Amino acid sequence: MNKTIIMCSALLVGTAMGASAKVNYPATKRVDTVDVYFGTRVADPYRWLEDDRSQETAQWVKAQNKVTQDYLARIPFRADIKKRITELANYTKWGTPFKVKDKYYYFKNDGLQNQSVLYVQDTMDGTPRVALDPNTLSTDGTVALQQINFSNDGRYLAYTITRNGSDWNEIYVKDLTTGQVLDDHIRWAKFTDAQWLGDGFFYSCYDEPESELSSKNEYHRVCYHRLGTPQSEDYVEFENKTAPLLFHQAIVMDDERYVCIEQSDGEATTLYVKDLKDRNPHYVKLCSSDRYSYSPIGVDGGKLFVFTNDDAPRWKVIAFDAEHLSAASRHDVIAQSDAVLSGAQLANHKFILTYDRDASSHPAVYSLDGKLEREIALPTFGSVGISCKKKDSEVFYSFTSYTFPTTIYAYDMATGKSRQLFAPQVALNPTDYVTEQVFYPSKDGTRIPMFLIYKKGLKRDGKRPVFLYGYGGFNVSMNPAFSYSRTPFAMLDMGGICAYTNLRGGGEYGEQWHDAGTQMKKQNVFDDFIAAGEYLIREGYTSKGKIACNGGSNGGLLVGAVVNQRPDLWGAAVPQVGVMDMLRYHLFTIGWNWARDYGRSDDSREMFEYLKGYSPLHTIHNDGTPYPPVMVTTSDHDDRVVPAHSFKYAAQLQASNTGDAIKIIRIDTNAGHGHGKPISKVIDEYTDIQAFIMYNLGVKYKYRKHK
Repeated sequence: MNKTIIMCSALLVGTAMGASAKVNYPATKRVDTVDVYFGTRVADPYRWLEDDRSQETAQWVKAQNKVTQDYLARIPFRADIKKRITELANYTKWGTPFKVKDKYYYFKNDGLQNQSVLYVQDTMDGTPRVALDPNTLSTDGTVALQQINFSNDGRYLAYTITRNGSDWNEIYVKDLTTGQVLDDHIRWAKFTDAQWLGDGFFYSCYDEPESELSSKNEYHRVCYHRLGTPQSEDYVEFENKTAPLLFHQAIVMDDERYVCIEQSDGEATTLYVKDLKDRNPHYVKLCSSDRYSYSPIGVDGGKLFVFTNDDAPRWKVIAFDAEHLSAASRHDVIAQSDAVLSGAQLANHKFILTYDRDASSHPAVYSLDGKLEREIALPTFGSVGISCKKKDSEVFYSFTSYTFPTTIYAYDMATGKSRQLFAPQVALNPTDYVTEQVFYPSKDGTRIPMFLIYKKGLKRDGKRPVFLYGYGGFNVSMNPAFSYSRTPFAMLDMGGICAYTNLRGGGEYGEQWHDAGTQMKKQNVFDDFIAAGEYLIREGYTSKGKIACNGGSNGGLLVGAVVNQRPDLWGAAVPQVGVMDMLRYHLFTIGWNWARDYGRSDDSREMFEYLKGYSPLHTIHNDGTPYPPVMVTTSDHDDRVVPAHSFKYAAQLQASNTGDAIKIIRIDTNAGHGHGKPISKVIDEYTDIQAFIMYNLGVKYKYRKHK
């Protein structure tokens, strides 16, 4: 690719042509920046907004936030929606228990705590004690716990934190016998936990970057830290100096005999294993592929079990001889089925396998030789999370669905019976709502599943306001789960509908479903989402202009694309932390890792033209085509999808002739891509999103207290 960048004199642009007379958008400077892709010149007038640390960008952010907050403040029921979301959030939330050296640990949030607290009990009905309270790590909840890992003797807890939502991690160690935090402190760790071995642990990291929030991350490696020593003395356990764009993760088996290294480009994996009891311990390459993934499950009965999609697009379990590690000892244990195998764990010397059927979890117990013993019954369709140990008969699991808040169960491997441990009391009555799964045809006839949630007695009068959410990428399955924030219960209570659609590009039906929404098939994802809106109209639920579309990250890209492609269909749009510049996404932080799903603008002329053809930033209309009201959201510390994507997109929206509907951007401060965000910030963000959507769909709301 022949690519040049030309930087010339700047000019100022005032109020966007076609913008509402009621809103004076901040003047956004334009620069004469041009990139040349395969002979095609592409202007990038807001390139300067990529410098998200500059004073000039900070002033732009401040001015945009003022316009946005002034607009949101005029919504008469905004405070009522905040009351409802706060009420929904204020319930005791339990995490799934797990055992460490005969003690039971679990996370619990009393209601509106910014971060959940780690508790420990000697027995399941014993007295709880605080093991670690992340709320003490910052005054505003912006320091969040990412991972916890216990030493095998149960004495030490390594905890990984993130600040302001960044992907960068720091690791600290707490002595659980004394309650003291040790001097050990690891910085510049990323995409990692702490895998204990002896008196130290493995972790993954990068070199210290020039810019913490935007520099490209390269040469991920595994290091080993011994307790009581400075990080400068840590040694490199595994790296690949010939391949800068790979991830490396150490996994230590629970008997500390085997150390596994996963080397991955984000999807395809090479699996190395070292037997520490070998006379000459060294890493053996067990599996390698440029297409398939391999993830170790554990060692039991002399076999190392591995979870893989190698020649199994719906995943399967394979095994190797653990006593004599070699690729030649590989054999299948559990073949792929008609459902997607989404999880595999060892418990009481058996497997617990979780299968997904039509985007809903179905766990089952299998013997180590692959025979089905029994299924684990669940209350309804939804999502399950399982906590278990290879040698223990006690299993714990969580279950959740759209109107079924996360509930914790104990499962007895001997009897096959479940008992409820913790059930939350939430300010809603689940029996007031209906959740149904429907299937609709996409543009090419592909059958797409979608969940609809609404109050009982809903009439299909073609006037129902609809909240439509989608993702469609990176092999991620959107299974049913309760959310006090994302699901707009205030709108449901006013006769609205919430729709979650399972688009191609996700993992709901295995690798073929994922592949059908990648690279030069990405348009399938947008077609699937548009077809969801058309189905809801055709079936009499709603009509044009009564549907709000929402999605985050890759889902933000989705919203940006479908608004450009079908602006007539939507009544409001909220793209959150979206990938909006498809020509330059790979140049920032970890963006290069998304190329397997998206392709890159420097791959070929054909790929460049395809990306440019749907890139939200580059396909905004400028001919007077009416757009729906749009509120873009991002965060100033998002180093996953850097805020420049949303900055440039919002600036271009405001400068384009797309009718009089509002186009604003909400920029959160001291926050990142979304993970670890304190509850207070979550409530504020989703108050604004739901208020914006309901206001622009013509839905009025008055708070009333729920029991």
